[in-house]
Amino acid sequence: MMPETADEESKSGDEESLDSFLTERQLKVLQMRLSGLSQQDVADSFGTTRSNISILEKRAHQNIARAERTLQQWMMLRAPVSLEAKEGTDVFELPKMIFAAADEKGMRLPITSLDIVVQLRRKAPRLFKKRALERDARIYVTEEGEVLVEGL
Repeated sequence: MMPETADEESKSGDEESLDSFLTERQLKVLQMRLSGLSQQDVADSFGTTRSNISILEKRAHQNIARAERTLQQWMMLRAPVSLEAKEGTDVFELPKMIFAAADEKGMRLPITSLDIVVQLRRKAPRLFKKRALERDARIYVTEEGEVLVEGL
């Protein structure tokens, strides 16, 4: 039997499955919400309150965000190319720096300078003011050419 409230869910045996950061109940709520149902519709089908569904959905999104951050940290650890870029560095200088770091490792990256700029601007828009880095950053590049960025 599934717990009636979000608090009961955390106290009961409805724990995260071994292969997911989400409980079965959180997955079901997300699935129903993504299919277009309102929180009240979901609550009615579960026989609980809209407030409880809101809490379940919020916790699910927090768990997803935590999983995404964990995966990004893991990818950064495994990225063969990493470099530190200083505040004020022009965004169009970064590809040269990244390719130089890859050359030092004897790697040929499967991306272009434009790919790098687009990924940097898309993944870390707050790090840039116009064309320059607003603060120091560490940039990582995977063998597949994925660019990861963290502000320092």
